[in-house]
Amino acid sequence: MATEQAEQQAVEEITPQEAFTELDEGGVKLIDTREPYEYEESHIEGSELIPPGVIADRIEAAVPDKSQRIILQCRSGARSWDAAQVLAAKGYTNLANMGGGILEWEAQGLPVASDSGLTPEQRDRYSRHILLPEVGVEGQLKLLNAKVLLLGAGGLGAPTALYLAAAGIGTIGIVDDDVVDASNLQRQVIHNTSRVGTPKSSSARQTIEELNPDVEVVEYNYRLDASNILETIEDYDIIVDGADNFPTRYLLNDASVRLRKPVVSASILSFDGQISTFIPYEGPCYRCLYPTPPPPELAPSCSANGVLGAMAGQMGLLQANEVLKLVLGIGEPLVGRLLLYEALGTRFTELKVRRDPECPICGPNAPEVPESEMGKFPDYEAFCGGHVGS
Repeated sequence: MATEQAEQQAVEEITPQEAFTELDEGGVKLIDTREPYEYEESHIEGSELIPPGVIADRIEAAVPDKSQRIILQCRSGARSWDAAQVLAAKGYTNLANMGGGILEWEAQGLPVASDSGLTPEQRDRYSRHILLPEVGVEGQLKLLNAKVLLLGAGGLGAPTALYLAAAGIGTIGIVDDDVVDASNLQRQVIHNTSRVGTPKSSSARQTIEELNPDVEVVEYNYRLDASNILETIEDYDIIVDGADNFPTRYLLNDASVRLRKPVVSASILSFDGQISTFIPYEGPCYRCLYPTPPPPELAPSCSANGVLGAMAGQMGLLQANEVLKLVLGIGEPLVGRLLLYEALGTRFTELKVRRDPECPICGPNAPEVPESEMGKFPDYEAFCGGHVGS
């Protein structure tokens, strides 16, 4: 007990300002006891990173003289205090723990450095992402460099766009030729009353820019068709399908397979929704799932049947979640899986979906499209018989 008390007394607690003064005077070794991903986010200039799990093994190589002044710091002061006790037990006699850690250091306006490529404002905005080991600084940079195209700024596109923008997706394209109507506002939460009559792509852009200035929004205020689809989607990493009609869904599927673009597709009606992720040749495509559109009586529109607004938001957020997983390369995307959601019972049902060996688009016997024919597509209006989707 006496030995333990002596070790505790060997560690001095100092403030960030006191640490800054000592570091400025020189002759002090500053040890950062956080994890590498935290150090990349922000660190104190001149500090040496030694994670807590290895400090007992590495400290003597970093500081051979056990009488040298050592200041330890971490995020809030707890891990560095524990590390200081380890050093005291190893015979180091001039130890100080920086109370409050780098959080308090930054709160007092003291300078920090970063290896992350993120600005101080970005480190603050995305701090909860950066704290996740699965994301970290590297993942946040992937998000900021990603380009995602949304088909529609309606019931699905609105919540998806909001959360992708909040997450820091660097470029968001929005394809929508409609204008905001009062009947949209029950579920299309990216719009507001003052923008009734405004193009939806413009209204969505305004909201996103107010939410996150890091995001570049590209408007496509037209209807997607065979004449413009390849040019529209070719520069994007991922497509989010929130289309409201079957001809567009089949057109998107065929074009995305040709260009090998992942598509996160969802649909909604009344109290039911469904979602899947289509990655060409890694799993089934939309045509594998639906070789032909359903008859009109089985697929009425939301304008005819209605839709629960909150349920549209839930499905849109699932789409945003799928996009983030794809960009970050984490988790298990809904490839080869169709997730069904029934809002009244709050029930999810998952169905396995396999590639159709007879699929005319992605099957092994599907005809190869020559370069000269890439922009030519079938008449999807005739194929779908004018059916309306979600």
